[in-house]
Amino acid sequence: MRLRLDLGYDGAGFAGWAEQPGLRTVQGELTRALGRVLRLDPPPRLTVAGRTDAGVHARGQVAHVDVPAEALAAAPGRSGSTPQAALLRRLAGVLPPDVRVHAVQEAPAGFDARFSALRRRYAYRVSDHPAGVPPLRRHDVLGHRRPLDVAAMDAAARALVGLHDFAAYCKPREGATTVRALLGYSWRREEDGPDAGLLVADVRADAFCHSMVRALVGAALAVGDGRRGADWPAQVLLRGVRDPGVAVVAPHGLCLEEVSYPPDAELAARAREARAVRSAPPSPGRP
Repeated sequence: MRLRLDLGYDGAGFAGWAEQPGLRTVQGELTRALGRVLRLDPPPRLTVAGRTDAGVHARGQVAHVDVPAEALAAAPGRSGSTPQAALLRRLAGVLPPDVRVHAVQEAPAGFDARFSALRRRYAYRVSDHPAGVPPLRRHDVLGHRRPLDVAAMDAAARALVGLHDFAAYCKPREGATTVRALLGYSWRREEDGPDAGLLVADVRADAFCHSMVRALVGAALAVGDGRRGADWPAQVLLRGVRDPGVAVVAPHGLCLEEVSYPPDAELAARAREARAVRSAPPSPGRP
């Protein structure tokens, strides 16, 4: 039986999502917990919507896992609860406090946490207050020492939206495409609530390549504090090569907020579409 898991985690204590020998990872903790609760050896394999880097947080991460139906059916014991509810409760009892599964449900036919996703939405939070980052937000907000012009940052960000080759903003991986559909990129300054005064980037794409969001944020900060003009990030994009002026900002300000999926009847078709290799349309000044 395939299960959908909705989860969140504080990334500060993890070397990213993906399991790595000798390192503490979100996947590693969750895999061990599932194996223990369901009494499976080896434990089941997880597939995740977005493989976050070391130090990156998540509120709306999604994963799927295939488990034997009989193992899931045994999860309630004598409690009388549903297998999914029992698994959720038992995971809460064995997982460390910096990772939590919020919901467990049987996945619809054709569901793939990674390839069925339509888009991922990330937020990046920055404080330019002269006093620095509030102490209780130091683990999820980046401090910036210069005042930031949020209107200039927003204009620069919106110019990058569309289907492009983001090679200038990605760490290359052999055999992997850097073509991405950036569905939205904007900046705002929060006026009230717990984030009042913070600058927040909203970044949405069908998928992201390695370090892409943090590089996009770094380019916007260079515009916001006056080191670069508002058209500079778009010029970097057109050149298609890494620019030393684009800093990849620290991971702790970044959070995966949401993963969106199509209606159940379209899940399998979306997964097939997402597996296809993409190519970017020609850009002015490039072949």
